[in-house]
Amino acid sequence: MSAGEQSGTIRVGIGGWTYAPWRDGAFYPKGLVQRRELEYASRHLNAIEINGTYYRSQSRATYARWRDEVPDGFVFSAKAPMRIVKARDLSKVGGQVEGFIEGIVELGDRLGPILWQFEGGPGLRHDTLEAFVAALPKTVGDHRLRHVLDIRDPEIVDVAFVELARRHGMAIVCTDSPEHPNLADVTADFVYARLMRSRDAVDTGYPDDELDAWAGRARTWARGGTPADLPVLASNAPKQQRDVFIFFISAAKHRNPAAAMALLARLGAE
Repeated sequence: MSAGEQSGTIRVGIGGWTYAPWRDGAFYPKGLVQRRELEYASRHLNAIEINGTYYRSQSRATYARWRDEVPDGFVFSAKAPMRIVKARDLSKVGGQVEGFIEGIVELGDRLGPILWQFEGGPGLRHDTLEAFVAALPKTVGDHRLRHVLDIRDPEIVDVAFVELARRHGMAIVCTDSPEHPNLADVTADFVYARLMRSRDAVDTGYPDDELDAWAGRARTWARGGTPADLPVLASNAPKQQRDVFIFFISAAKHRNPAAAMALLARLGAE
C-alpha cells in the first residue's frame, strides 16, 4: 500500500490445523509433535478457520489454550455448531447460540468472524433467517462480534438476501466453488472468502495467475472497493476500508497451507 492509503487488514489462512497429510514435511516439519502444530501454523499464517466447533462443543479452557498458543495479531474464525444451523426451527435455538458464544469469547482478541453455514431446507426462509440474524448478539462485554452467512441454498441467495445481510451488517461468504452459490456482494465492514479449488497437480494449490488475481481482489476489498471480475447481485455497498479474511479449504486440502502462504507472500506486509 502506498503511504497514507487507507486499507483494512488482510488475513489469509486454512480450515483447521490438525490434518495428517500436512505432517512429515508437507507443511509441518518432520518430528514436530502434534501439540505444537497450532503454534507452528499460527506463525506461518495469520488466520485459521476453526472447523471443530461445527461438530462438537469445546470447553472454555480449550479456547483459552488456543488463544495463548498463537501470537499477537493472529485471528481465529469459527464455524457455528451444526446442531444450531441444522435445527428444524431456528426460533428455538437461542439458548444454544448463547452457550456457544459464551464459550468462544474466551478467545478474546484472537476471535474473528463467526461463520453460520446453512445448507437450506423447508425451515430456512428469508423471514426465519432474518429473525435468527436479528437475535444474534452483536457484542459480548467489550468485544464486538462479527458474523458471516454461508447460505448454500440457491433459492435463498437473491437480492433480498443481500439486503437482509446488509441491514444487519453481516458478511456473505464469497467462494470460487462451482457447487455453491457464488457472489461477492459486500454487506459488512469486512469480507470473508472461502476458496475451494486447490489442485493436487499444483504445488501451491492454485496456479500463479489465480493467486495473483486473488491478491488483487483482496487489495481491492481492503481499500473499500468490489472486484470487477466477481459476480454481485446488489452493487450499492458503501466505499470504506475493510478487513479481509481469505481461507483455503477443502478440495486438494493437502495443498492449502502452501496456497495460503503463497498468497500471503504476494500480499507482503499488508
